[in-house]
Amino acid sequence: MPFRSKARLTSFELRQAFLLIAALTWFWPGAFQHDALGQASTNQQSARATSVREADAVCAHCHEVITNNYLSTPMANASGSASDRFKSGDFFHQPSGVTYSFSMTADGPTFTYREKGSSKTYPSRNLQYFLGSGHLGITYLYSLHNYLFETPLAYYASHGLDLKPGLESLTTAPPSLPVEAECIRCHMSDVRKSDPGTLNRYSNLPFAHTGITCESCHGDATRHVATNGKTSVTNPSRLEPEKRDSVCISCHLEGDVSVDKAGQSMFDFKPGDSIEQYRSYFVYQKQDAAARGVSEVEQFSQSMCKRTSGASMSCTSCHDPHFSPSPQERVQFYRAKCLACHTGATFEKSHHADTPDCTSCHMPKTGAQNTPHVAWTDHRILKLPLSPASPLDIADGNVLLPVLSSAATARDLGMAYYRALMEGNAAAETKAYEDLKALRNHLSADKDALDALGVLSAQRGDLPQATELFKEVLALNPDDLIASTNLGTLLAKSGDLRAAIQLWEPIATLNPDIVGLTKNLARVKCATGDIAGTRETLLQGLEYSPGSSYLQTMLANLPSCGTH
Repeated sequence: MPFRSKARLTSFELRQAFLLIAALTWFWPGAFQHDALGQASTNQQSARATSVREADAVCAHCHEVITNNYLSTPMANASGSASDRFKSGDFFHQPSGVTYSFSMTADGPTFTYREKGSSKTYPSRNLQYFLGSGHLGITYLYSLHNYLFETPLAYYASHGLDLKPGLESLTTAPPSLPVEAECIRCHMSDVRKSDPGTLNRYSNLPFAHTGITCESCHGDATRHVATNGKTSVTNPSRLEPEKRDSVCISCHLEGDVSVDKAGQSMFDFKPGDSIEQYRSYFVYQKQDAAARGVSEVEQFSQSMCKRTSGASMSCTSCHDPHFSPSPQERVQFYRAKCLACHTGATFEKSHHADTPDCTSCHMPKTGAQNTPHVAWTDHRILKLPLSPASPLDIADGNVLLPVLSSAATARDLGMAYYRALMEGNAAAETKAYEDLKALRNHLSADKDALDALGVLSAQRGDLPQATELFKEVLALNPDDLIASTNLGTLLAKSGDLRAAIQLWEPIATLNPDIVGLTKNLARVKCATGDIAGTRETLLQGLEYSPGSSYLQTMLANLPSCGTH
């Protein structure tokens, strides 16, 4: 799924939220200026992730039929080489006057854009990977000096090329969109974390395999292969229900907000674990489950089928993870699943015999309000179809409740409200601050919660507490990007510009694609009279965002940059 819902920020939204955090609404006046893409890399990663077909070839030696069937499923095709699923074409965006183009060249699939009325051209990007099975849509990824980005344009199965959700109203071309590991965790296999202190730089391959491999659901098969199958792999169907369902939940549940447990990461989750050890999920009290994308598991838990059957029913009761029926087989395949429980002549012969597609009435397609351009199958399996849900007024439903997360803690709830705030729900600020403030004495080793409370404290004007919190985080993890960026902002705001430079310079070197950080560092260097250093910082930023009018103007006006 290349179109993340609000529960999981788009790269653009995440960047904007990050810049807002670091700016504290004061020091980076250009934080919300949208900048153009950087120039093409002369140091692209030459190594390539292997395909599912290659990665699972060893499985086919003994499981040939299963493997061959699996290769045609959406999971196996959740990502791959860009040239394997490339959609060429142009798209003109009226509000910004920018024309975007996907084209196949001698160098392979490329992406570029041009601005209306401007003679300036922007170098093309060599696209490396696609993301999305194509059922809903496809987006593309590229690398620049080992920094991974996604194109602002995607191909939608419903209507073709269009900008990503959140970018439609821009009046200029968007900046480079960083791809963080969390954004691709459910589309690729063996996904690695970005380098310490960075959002999206990967010294090695960001992922080992495209698509979802056998090991993604069955765990490490090294011993299984080495012993010719005598050592078993994890078989989700044989796990206790909570752990069985965790395998599906890890990628098919978002809720409205999800947060990692303190000190945990979903990158450590493996088949056979309980998902509740790693993450808690929350939904707004008055939100309709059908209004969210990536909510299949949540919807299914509300169905009468699941509530009546209990633990004996799971996602695999209806879905064969190793096989997807063809369009011609689909109706009878899923009807047979329904009739496995709904037995008797009434259902098999008389119940709408003229409409054998059970899902057309009981599991219709619905448009998720938080995921534009796509439709999701309603997994509530309703007895009678309902009219589409009316748009949610968040102000009427600001109470977050855990969903399929019985182990959610007060800390998780506080972080959920903070996450909701970062995703645009301003009404969540008070609850986030109050909840985390009440837990202050229990957060000594929880850097994510400390970061959150630091940001909230700074926004409320409690700068001494914010400074203390960010320093505490950096004592736990000197590479923490949020704490170091924010602490630098507080130092600069207090007038200690040299201390701010000392803190910012190393993280700006690690994150040259973060335009707001470049702007900040250049302004502070300029204010100290370091013209050469200012020039160096601006040039570094312009390598990634040559269309940034702010950086261009500041560079053109050296040495009088202190006025900008």
